Amino acid sequence: MTVSINAIIRFATAQTPVGTYQLPTEKLLAGNPTQGLENHYSSPCDQFHSGIWQSESGAWKINYTEYEYCEILEGISVITDLQGQSQTFTVGDRFIIPAGFQGTWEVVEPCRKVYVIFEQK
Repeated sequence: MTVSINAIIRFATAQTPVGTYQLPTEKLLAGNPTQGLENHYSSPCDQFHSGIWQSESGAWKINYTEYEYCEILEGISVITDLQGQSQTFTVGDRFIIPAGFQGTWEVVEPCRKVYVIFEQK
């Protein structure tokens, strides 16, 4: 299979609409942040996704079944594991959350990130 140069997706110029949503109440720990998603790409097998995610301030439970690469573009987030250990992520930070990670995600200052997700089937 050959793909042309037109198949390359530039995030800065992509015309992907932003879908906004609220988290399910059973996940919420603080606030009720509106979140937005610009999914710029999903693979034909639906296991690989990439785009821009954003969230207002708040905190919620997380349970990763996927592997996710993140790059923080704006804001501050704190991710905490079930043992209470946490890491703070700010503009420019790049990191991977492995499948199986459980804990909490807190947006301290409104946050935007690039995400790249792989969901193993």
